[in-house]
Amino acid sequence: MPEGDTVWQTARRLHTALVGKVLSRSDLRVPRFATADLTGRTILDVTPRGKHLLTRIEGDLTLHSHLRMDGSWKVYANDERWRGGPAHQIRAILGTVDRTAVGYRLPVLELMRTADEQRVVGHLGPDLLGPDWDPDRALTNLLSDPARPLGEALLDQRNLAGIGNVYKSELCFLLRVTPWLPVGALPEELAARLPGVAKKLLEANRERPIRSTTGHRRHDLFVYGRAPRPCLRCQTPVRATDQGDGSRERPTYWCPTCQSGPAPAPGTARTPRPSPRGRTSNPRSYP
Repeated sequence: MPEGDTVWQTARRLHTALVGKVLSRSDLRVPRFATADLTGRTILDVTPRGKHLLTRIEGDLTLHSHLRMDGSWKVYANDERWRGGPAHQIRAILGTVDRTAVGYRLPVLELMRTADEQRVVGHLGPDLLGPDWDPDRALTNLLSDPARPLGEALLDQRNLAGIGNVYKSELCFLLRVTPWLPVGALPEELAARLPGVAKKLLEANRERPIRSTTGHRRHDLFVYGRAPRPCLRCQTPVRATDQGDGSRERPTYWCPTCQSGPAPAPGTARTPRPSPRGRTSNPRSYP
């Protein structure tokens, strides 16, 4: 599941393969930009911003993409077979003399002026893996709505950018509170630790091919995806359900013994359903 660390890795891979090279192939497979021709232009930079990717191109152009749940960018040598999925899931192709970047299942893809990037990322809070990271500002943002459940506040990219469903569940476990605890009820010492723990998790994983929050070889994650297997700390079965404000439900995992705070009543938890693949929607639908 793409989160800030995955997007950072993707940006680095695209940057290494494309920056400084002239595009010899350009194909944007979304109706609004299907006729755009970027061939002959040089790729200048690929920058991650939270869970957004900004590919900057000669001529004051930026190709903005968002991976959401299962989008991806793959890079292939020009004689290599593409393996990212069926052809109908391809949304973008950027080719140079020796490499081709292929975007699969991208729910957000738009071409804009580089000068207008703030229109799509200006609302984001401090980026956990970016140069603008500010833990004090991130904490202030999180605490600005004290009644909001912690899990929802962590997913709101306006508070801090880069956390998704996995890190939401893992952070709450490490802090020993449930994702339904109101942010304002978080003990002061835990609130002070939260931004630092979040940054440490993403920084530790931005270089790893397989995400790990436990440090154990046999078990990569403490609770996410583990229901109904036993908690690694206390052996209580991990529980799972969806969490959200009614407009968007997100998978959530927690240990009812290790984590204190409000939670769904026993018997109401269920394993979250996987999200559908390959949907394309309005880019401003996603944080």
